[in-house]
Amino acid sequence: MGHLDHAALGWLTPALSYVMACTGAALGLRCTVRALGATGRSRRNWLVTAASAIGTSIWTMHFVAMLGFSVSGTDIRYDVPLTVLSLLVAMAVVCGGVFAVGYSKDRTRALFLGGLTTGVGVASMHYLGMAAVRLNGDITYDPTLVGLSVLIAVAAATAALWAALNIKSPVAVAIASLIMGAAVSSMHYTGMFAVRVDVVPAGGVLPGATAMQFIFPLAVGLGSYLFLTSAFVALSPAKAERDATAPAPRTVGRAAG
Repeated sequence: MGHLDHAALGWLTPALSYVMACTGAALGLRCTVRALGATGRSRRNWLVTAASAIGTSIWTMHFVAMLGFSVSGTDIRYDVPLTVLSLLVAMAVVCGGVFAVGYSKDRTRALFLGGLTTGVGVASMHYLGMAAVRLNGDITYDPTLVGLSVLIAVAAATAALWAALNIKSPVAVAIASLIMGAAVSSMHYTGMFAVRVDVVPAGGVLPGATAMQFIFPLAVGLGSYLFLTSAFVALSPAKAERDATAPAPRTVGRAAG
């Protein structure tokens, strides 16, 4: 059995992946708060932004953490189409969960279904990402830890959607984001601790791309998207701020009339 190292680059990858998870959660929560205060096309746009932020951050968190994953006795490569598919799955399922909550009349039912769908989707993204791993050996999983990781994913997703519905103040959003980041990271590492690798030495070059060739540039690109979107959301006025500034011209207009 190969020795597995989940932090081959030290604390850099766990810390950076946690920051990514927290940033995406914070951005997603802020966008959902904006969406619930909006209507029509504006609501839909805020919900899409929320879903893309959460989906990309969860995927980026997973693969930044994977940069620190190594197995003694074998190189590691990633199947490019499967890795991209795992990103699309993350985006799609989070979008479904966020829209269920954003448009549903029955909030409790939406929370349950949205949390379940999103949690299972996040777990699917994780294990699709793991299916994209190519190495000289056989990968097996501890079923108990796999089950636990799926439960953590569902609980984390439900908590995130609940927070999006019930938390409004920036301080509360920040605290919820830190908790969400910890939950998503816990799900990832629980899933990783379920992994067992039996190394089978083999000649020839492994198929797929190395983490630095493919994962790293994509993670940097998505990370940049997250931070730029965060800046845009932070600088764009909230509904309450627009309402606070809107009455002034009307008052002047009535005085003039």
